[in-house]
Order: sequence, then structure tokens, then C-alpha cells
Amino acid sequence: MTVRAADELDGSATAGRWLASLSDNWPLAVLRLIAEREPAVVRVLIAAVRGSAPREPGACMLVAHDRTYGTIGGGNLEWQGLREAAALLTAPATARPVRLRRLVLGRELAQCCGGVVQLWLERFTSADLPLLRRAAQAWSDGSPAAIVTEISALAVMRRLAPPLQPRLQLNCADDESAVLCEAIGTDAPPLWLYGAGHVGQAVIRILAGLPFTVTWIDPRPQLLPALPHSIRALCSATPVSTVPLAPCAARFLVMTHDHALDYTLCRRILERGDFAWLGLIGSKSKGARFRSRLARDGLAPQTIGRLVCPIGVAGVGSKLPAAIAVGVAAQLLQGLGPVLSTRSRNLPLAIAAGPADGCPSPGCAACSAAIS
Repeated sequence: MTVRAADELDGSATAGRWLASLSDNWPLAVLRLIAEREPAVVRVLIAAVRGSAPREPGACMLVAHDRTYGTIGGGNLEWQGLREAAALLTAPATARPVRLRRLVLGRELAQCCGGVVQLWLERFTSADLPLLRRAAQAWSDGSPAAIVTEISALAVMRRLAPPLQPRLQLNCADDESAVLCEAIGTDAPPLWLYGAGHVGQAVIRILAGLPFTVTWIDPRPQLLPALPHSIRALCSATPVSTVPLAPCAARFLVMTHDHALDYTLCRRILERGDFAWLGLIGSKSKGARFRSRLARDGLAPQTIGRLVCPIGVAGVGSKLPAAIAVGVAAQLLQGLGPVLSTRSRNLPLAIAAGPADGCPSPGCAACSAAIS
């Protein structure tokens, strides 16, 4: 074995790069790419699904000339999406900026999922900046709105409209005439995390890629680094005073550097009563001491029973911060159910005509006609 081959085996000669994630606020991501002098960006959206598929309706990725953000599930489906996006990126400026592509996963792509996916590919350029700015701002502000895109043989029209239910609607007569209505904003549940120590930072690293809207509170600004837009840092000298600011049905994680602060936070959260979940870092003995003290302070047994301590899924014995973070993140996900987005699972009219049960793969004649 040569020295060069050995270097390649031990990884010292690698020149790869991490795949980039995509935040929920995709209009803002498109704005930033165009601001970095990308002449065009294509969004590849899973607009509808029938049967089994790698991702749910609403999942999307952004494709620029030399980079991508996000994923629609990997494998052959994503490769087809990338190929279509590349063709749209290099198409003449006069070409229609929206394309539809129906894919039968089992028969056409040899994927075991076996369902049918409708891809919506849309090219954005500097000409779309005004709409993107309004959409990104509405998303950031939490203002209810939707983007409506109408395509015909002659033109493509985009506009902001009032919000709608379901959150994602695709109605297409054919590849030349379709309307996509998509609500702006995220339905990711709010999570308030108190503490920016080793475990807190490890948890934040994982939560950054998960479907939560996180508020991270600590009195020490030097421990609150730059964050993705899905995580909001709140530096407060009095963390307890921020508890009333959390929205109804928020989830709370308490893991500060101070047991006395931990206790006061837990008590205030329990006294609120309108939260979805409260987890406290610590051992069984810490949990027992806190519950005993809460009882002495007059809280009802059913209220005290809502405090989760220790936290994390069973079977993770390591006390490394990253290991604790994995267990806690898994526990939080267990309470969300299988689908974390309120994007519609309802099928558009053009799809609903197919069979009600999944797609018999391969060579499903029914599914091949399910999306027109």
C-alpha cells in the first residue's frame, strides 16, 4: 500500500463538503442566495403524494448552480428533481419558470416506496425579489398569508393571498394549467430551552435540524452563538421573568447552571399550567427532591406529576452532552406523532381519482394515471 492510499483511507485527503440543510423560511433562503449573486434559484417542491414516498407534501429543496439546500428524500427521486432543476436553471429567460413532473416511484424509478409524487419546480430570479421579500417578512412576523402561483400556457402569476386550509393545495388540469396555494409560515411547535451550558448547546445543535421553533434563554451572552433562523436567542439577566412570554402549549426544557434557578423555573412553568411538556435535566434523586419541595410549596399532585425528570429516552446510558442531547431530542419527537407538519395530506382533485389504497409496485397502471 502506498503512502497516498493510506492517507486516503484515514480521511486526511478528503475534500468533500457537508450537505446543507434548509430552514422552513424558504423565501428568505432564496433571497439570500440571490443576494449572493446567484442568477437563479430553483425550488423543488413535493406538491402532492399518493401512497408511500420518501418525504411528505410540502418538503422542498433549493437548487442553485453550484449548491443545494435541503432534501426531498434522497435516492432516485431527488436525483430526478436535481436533473429537472438543472434544466430549468439553464433554460432561456423567456422560458416558463414553472414545471410539473409526475413520478411513479416503483415503476419509473425502481424505488421501493411505490407511491406517486407530483413535483413542482419553480425558478426564482431577481425579478421575484419584491414578492419574496414580502413573503419572507410575513413568515418572520408570523403574519398569516399564502403564496398563490397560477400557471397557464401564456403566463405565470404569483401573489400573496389570505391564509387557507389545508396549507398546501395543488389543482392541475394538465402540465400547462395549474394553481398552487401554499401557506406561509411554520407550524413547528414552540420549545423554550433554559440553559446554554455543554448539554444545552448540544441539544441546540440537534434541535436546529428538527421541526421545533426554539427560544433559547440564558443570562450569559458569550454562550449564545450565532444560530439558524429557527432558533431565537434570548439573553436575559432574569430568565424566570421570560416564562410568561412563552406561548400557550409550548414545550419547556430546563437545564441551567443553577439548581435554585432550575427549581424556580419549574415552579413558575407548572403554575402556568398551559404548557405541553416540561422536562428537567437531572437524576432521579434531583427529581424526587424537586417534587417534594413543590408539594411543600402547595402545588397539587397532578400538577407536580407533569414534571419529567430524568429526561431522555430509556437505554441511553452515556452522560456525554451529545448523548444526553440525542436522548432528549428523541423524547421530544416521540410526543409529536409521525407527521410534524400541518401541510395538507389531502390529495388534490387530480390525484384523488386513483385507488384509495397504496401503490402496488412495480408497474402500477392505476398510479401511472393517478396524477394528470
